[in-house]
Amino acid sequence: MPIAENFPEGLKPIGKISNADGQFHFMWGPGKTTNTDGSQAEVLADSDVVAAYNAKGEEQVPLGVSGTMVAVDWDSCVADGACIEACPVQVFQWYRTEKDIPAKDVVGQTFEGTGSSVKDERKDLTDKADPIREHDCIWCMACVSVCPPQAIKVDQSNLEAHEKAAGTFVKMVAGSENPHAHD
Repeated sequence: MPIAENFPEGLKPIGKISNADGQFHFMWGPGKTTNTDGSQAEVLADSDVVAAYNAKGEEQVPLGVSGTMVAVDWDSCVADGACIEACPVQVFQWYRTEKDIPAKDVVGQTFEGTGSSVKDERKDLTDKADPIREHDCIWCMACVSVCPPQAIKVDQSNLEAHEKAAGTFVKMVAGSENPHAHD
């Protein structure tokens, strides 16, 4: 099932995933076990993904959405890697190729950005494409168009949601270049 068209509506930041360069993106939750049509979330219904979790001895839990302007619904992501291959500026990395930890534990982590950005180099099907460099996105939408479960939404206008969640949002006053101007 595609990522919600109205993302991030109805979700709240559940934590940050940081890049060592000082940038960060939010993980939005709660995660989901079912889609809006009542069907089981893709990663819970995909037998290969379920088998990969079992092989690692990890419990599958609802994860949520990683990123804001470049948002990947980790409960729909089946670790295909098409987004990683399509991205011309390497926004994504397989998070487990840098830190091989359960996805439920990435919130609060800082990544160097040294994970693999090669489609076929994921650890296994428990890995997720993480938009670790979402601030480098050039808005080409290549990742959106190739994602098999349509788990990605790229939307520059979500910058406002990111800034509000980060506490850095400043409303511009109409007709002013100064965000602190008073009318």
